[in-house]
Amino acid sequence: MPKKKKIYKKKGKIIKDLTRNIFRILNEDSSKFYNYKQIAGKLGISDTDGKTQILKKLAELTATEKIKEVDRGKFQINEDRKYSIGTLDITSNGNGYFITDDYEDDIFIPNVNLGKGLHGDVVRAYIYQRKRSKKVEADIVEVLERAKTEFVGVLQKNKNFGFVIPDNNKMYADIFISQNKMNGAEHGDKVQATISDWPENSKNPFGKITTVLGKPGDHNTEMHSILLEYDLPYEFPAEVEKDAENLSIEITKDEISKRRDMRKDLTFTIDPKDAKDFDDALSFTKLENGNYEVGIHIADVSHYLQQDTILDHEAYERATSVYLVDRVVPMLPEILSNGVCSLRPNEEKLTFSAVFEINEKAQIVGEWFGRTVTYSDQRFAYEEAQYLIEQNQENKSVTSSEFSKDENINIKKSFKNTIPVDVSITGAAYKVSTEIVEATLKLDELAKKLRKKRMKQGAISFDRVEVKFHLDEEANPVGVFFKSSKDANKLIEEFMLLANRKVAEFIGQKQGRPSGKTFIYRVHDEPDVEKLASLQNIISKFGYKINTDTKETTSDSLNQLLSDVHGKAESNMIETLTIRTMSKAVYTTQNIGHYGLAFNYYSHFTSPIRRYPDVMTHRLLQHYLDGGNSPKTLPYEEKCKHSSKREELASKAERDSIKYMQVKYMQDHKNEIFEGVITGVTEWGIYVEIKQNKCEGMVRIRDIKSDYYIFDEKQYAIVGQSTKQMYQLGDDVSVQVKKTDLERKHLDFNLIED
Repeated sequence: MPKKKKIYKKKGKIIKDLTRNIFRILNEDSSKFYNYKQIAGKLGISDTDGKTQILKKLAELTATEKIKEVDRGKFQINEDRKYSIGTLDITSNGNGYFITDDYEDDIFIPNVNLGKGLHGDVVRAYIYQRKRSKKVEADIVEVLERAKTEFVGVLQKNKNFGFVIPDNNKMYADIFISQNKMNGAEHGDKVQATISDWPENSKNPFGKITTVLGKPGDHNTEMHSILLEYDLPYEFPAEVEKDAENLSIEITKDEISKRRDMRKDLTFTIDPKDAKDFDDALSFTKLENGNYEVGIHIADVSHYLQQDTILDHEAYERATSVYLVDRVVPMLPEILSNGVCSLRPNEEKLTFSAVFEINEKAQIVGEWFGRTVTYSDQRFAYEEAQYLIEQNQENKSVTSSEFSKDENINIKKSFKNTIPVDVSITGAAYKVSTEIVEATLKLDELAKKLRKKRMKQGAISFDRVEVKFHLDEEANPVGVFFKSSKDANKLIEEFMLLANRKVAEFIGQKQGRPSGKTFIYRVHDEPDVEKLASLQNIISKFGYKINTDTKETTSDSLNQLLSDVHGKAESNMIETLTIRTMSKAVYTTQNIGHYGLAFNYYSHFTSPIRRYPDVMTHRLLQHYLDGGNSPKTLPYEEKCKHSSKREELASKAERDSIKYMQVKYMQDHKNEIFEGVITGVTEWGIYVEIKQNKCEGMVRIRDIKSDYYIFDEKQYAIVGQSTKQMYQLGDDVSVQVKKTDLERKHLDFNLIED
């Protein structure tokens, strides 16, 4: 008997996968019928709110004839319904899966049944059961909505026509291009093509070339290809730039009079040394009662980004800035992102602030939210703030400091006097005062206490190492280094989390209960139980284990796992697998809390320069501060879904740019032998991650000449038939680069055998 799934359920919380779970119960025996109490019992739901959700869902499914009410309050699966609507998921081998709420499991679709459906399309499918195997399969009968019609690929040109071979391995059909639709493209060019038609009797869709990007392998060509593949723009339309240039950027006395004036409060920013936009700053004041007033000040983007303007529509469509390895594609034009909205030192700025009174125990004893005007006294790089913190930890007197002008910001010396000294990050000298040093150290102390509380409440600590590249003047990777989060990073992170949480609580709850007001939440559901079980199977090979008995033991043991693997060869693999067990964080108006952060209420308030949901949060917060009523939820929910989708596409583009740079970097290291760890095992080969630079590639089974190897799924290994030599997940191996493929962003390795 398979173990019954545990469903974590809180009062007032949306039940995850309710439709699928109802279908699972009704499909167990299609001749039986169930009432809502029986369904609630099978799902382990006993509270009134949960039962109400089940009743509403049953009424909805009955209205759409997905189930039928055979007697008053008794429901049964509607076996007459053979057609279903859902989403098509194409695999890299050309087959697909039909994903629908009507069935618990995804339904397999052989490639002959795809019916011109493409990855991500909304389709209508005929569901049937194969007679011999009894296996349920689907046949696509209608494409209702295309997920995308534009694809990036390479043109293979013949005399009178050509085909665009898509880069995307989930696009199984080449696009036919007639001679008059080539837009000047030549054979071998990397292009963007748009599907315009797919004739009934044609194996291939017909299309036209809309953009010629350049030659494959060229750096800018490949970066632009990555962006276009995910429908991400790489430049602003002229009318948007013009709209931004025409903005009034003067801070008038009238505008200041409408805001809380905090220009005299000690205020500074802490950001990466190469940052150009500073959308958050901290202020610090010691109060007469011994407490501290800490202000989290955020650029007031919504003051400049007025609703329903050309600029606002462009920002919404983008929804997020995109961070590729060698460039940033901003959500807002530079005049806003790097100029008027950037909290640069020694400049007055319009801000939106969350101001807290905090005691020595890092308890919040007072809070205030609203529009402000601020003045940043100092710009810190993380490296500078980190130096001050480390000096303090070593019990050295740190009242003022001097930093070198080297780009790595090496520290020259510290002084024990109280005289401010010159410091430089970018060549422009400025002063670091004793007051700012003291503020930084106290904020670090408070941040550590806030973090400790958060972890005690069940937050998951993902302190992952980021892969970064040293680039030359032509953006070629000449070195790889790792970036980890230190105390200075965590200081900023903790106060940003505080502001995001408190803003969400301020609007989202009233006297400890949900307020019912429309708001933008950042939510993160509990881990999938089956994925956790799969993770347990894998990590047991390394001697680790997790306890999934309760929500609390799950988070505790995941934190222990991440702590135990930190710094070890298998750390990156296990951290990646652990992240994959997590649900995706998304934007929504339906609050279910944030599991990873252990917050019941959480929003995004602190980065409106680069995230559109933060702009919506600012607008709604001000609307409620002005006494406004709750607006309709549906328009905001649609905007949340759009923002979540754009964020997902941006993340994929960012990952692709890292893979591209890793492959490009390894092109110059083909003669070297690297130590690596096996991070994946499949029937066609093993994946190996190089320890030195975290570049991952594949050793194909056919390239291992010492024996004939077969895949052992249970042991996560390949095993030699004659020698019984085993290469298992987590094993240390030596590899050498066999092939680099920039277009596919793929590395092939040769295994160096003993």
